[in-house]
Amino acid sequence: MELILVVVGAIVVAAIANQRGLEPALMIVVVGIAASFLPGFTAPELDSHVLLTVVLPPLLYSAALDFSFPTFMRNIKPILGLGVGLVVVTAVAVAAVSSWLVVVPLTFGTALVLGAIVAPPDAVTAVAVGRKLGLPKRVMAILTGESLINDAAALTLFSIAVAQVAGTHTFIANPLLLFGYSAVLGPAVGAALGYVTLWIRERLNSASLETIQGLVVPFAAFIAAERLHASGVLAVVAAGFVVGSGTLSAGYQTRLQERYVWHSVDVLLEAFVFAYIGLHLRFVLEDLREAHESLAEVAVGSAVVLAIVLAIRPLSVFVMFGRGVLFRHVDRTLSVPIPESGGRGALGVRKRGRPKGKWRSMIDHSSLTWQENVVVSWTGMRGVVTLAAAAGIPLTTADGEPFPERATIQAIAFVVAVGTLLLQGWTLPPLIRRLKVSAQGDDRAYHREATFKAEHIVHSAADEVLARFEAHPPDGLDAQVLTEIRDRIARHSQDADEMPDPEAHTLRADVFSALYRDVLAAQRAALIQERDAGEIDDEAVRAMLGRLDLQEASVTARLESRL
Repeated sequence: MELILVVVGAIVVAAIANQRGLEPALMIVVVGIAASFLPGFTAPELDSHVLLTVVLPPLLYSAALDFSFPTFMRNIKPILGLGVGLVVVTAVAVAAVSSWLVVVPLTFGTALVLGAIVAPPDAVTAVAVGRKLGLPKRVMAILTGESLINDAAALTLFSIAVAQVAGTHTFIANPLLLFGYSAVLGPAVGAALGYVTLWIRERLNSASLETIQGLVVPFAAFIAAERLHASGVLAVVAAGFVVGSGTLSAGYQTRLQERYVWHSVDVLLEAFVFAYIGLHLRFVLEDLREAHESLAEVAVGSAVVLAIVLAIRPLSVFVMFGRGVLFRHVDRTLSVPIPESGGRGALGVRKRGRPKGKWRSMIDHSSLTWQENVVVSWTGMRGVVTLAAAAGIPLTTADGEPFPERATIQAIAFVVAVGTLLLQGWTLPPLIRRLKVSAQGDDRAYHREATFKAEHIVHSAADEVLARFEAHPPDGLDAQVLTEIRDRIARHSQDADEMPDPEAHTLRADVFSALYRDVLAAQRAALIQERDAGEIDDEAVRAMLGRLDLQEASVTARLESRL
């Protein structure tokens, strides 16, 4: 009952925030914090495994379903840099500074546990703000891709650090081998489950059953991978990529239904997570008092860790993304033109005309602008993984002793999560507006070009089907009716607003319905073929397929209402 009230309250707050133009996640956290101090209030308690197994997989799976794998590969360098490199750097920096300052009595091992907990950002708020304010397509792709893999890196590092402090044994003793095993087997399990899901779907032939099956996939992938001591996070992401790609060839009803179902699941889970974070502030403070910790020392330690988390991301983003701009500027300033016959420039660098390999040619090596780098560096809000990992610290070590400074670590992690949500969450929208970071002209031109190419493909596919229909018309209808059917479908295949209106269940209506579905099938097949050949952007294909789905749903509804 308590959980239901939390969800209902979070949805009400989110609805009010949307009506007033505020960020729902931040308002839910603030209201949750205020509610936690009400007399007699008791916060709902969930095991950390429940948070990780029930909340995290659906959110990751939904994001992976809508995220293009070619786009992921195109931005793999910044995604890996932020999702893996920055997580490790943040964890080590927090551990080193926290143990060195001795503000709170943390050893390097316990500080590393804290570092792993606060290392992974939750891009839910950042992506929502960016989508609302129209961030450039590549920035959105980098932030979304980072959120799909940084949790895996952080949770693996967390399990290694906890095992070292608690004196327990991990599946593989060597940390690097454990990370490699988890990173390789996790996606393999998820991909295998994804292909099994597509195989089953081909035999279900029911949008409702396929949607229900899709709701089970993220949990199955996460649990199966974790049972094999692999990364459940990466398994869920891989399964989402496979199923999302295969769904493009599924029925329109499945795609439309899943789109709205997963959007509703996202809203529900995100509202619950942020409410859960806010409602536990008072009880974190009470746990500190019971552990006889100094609130002043913990407050100072929390401020130090929060400052490190806020500072390390901008510094790392500059090192990863800004150095390329700096090096190119130095090269343009100091180098001289290379002779046509060959030779070396002033910096001693020889340019070679070596052709790019297949995988290298897929990667986008262009740099972000300094404004985009600033925005990316300020999208470090913490969320569900930080909360769940903090709750997942064991109560005792292998010797039966209390886990050292457990309450302190949890309190600092909680303050960092709430602090980043409020500080960065409130300031990110005005920062984006001040820097005027929005979809640039090149971005819009690329989108228009990809959309035009998709429209050309579907129109050409429709023309081919209609030409075959005209060459081999069905028997039983006169030439005028056949011409009318052909013209109306030709117009409708190019204009979604012009709805056909068959009068009754007649031969004319049957021919119209069959021909229109043939046109749609040919258009979808042409889009997927061009996408697989690398001739058109995957996101443009998904957008065009969405338009075709809506067209088919409208036509089918009109036909069924007449029948």
